[in-house]
Amino acid sequence: MLKLFVAAEILKLRIKSMIGNDSGATAIEYGLIAALISVVIVTAVTAIGGDLATKFTAVDNSLK
Repeated sequence: MLKLFVAAEILKLRIKSMIGNDSGATAIEYGLIAALISVVIVTAVTAIGGDLATKFTAVDNSLK
């Protein structure tokens, strides 16, 4: 019976320490920010890439 009580107290202390721990939430926030920045970069590069392809095609056609 004493072992069960000690195990319950240890579990209670671990849960209390997890509730006060914000490092997991901070890591998730940083991950979401990094994902958003990646989406913006991919979108910008895709748009610029399309414009560059059009200009290079125009230059190629004018050289022929």
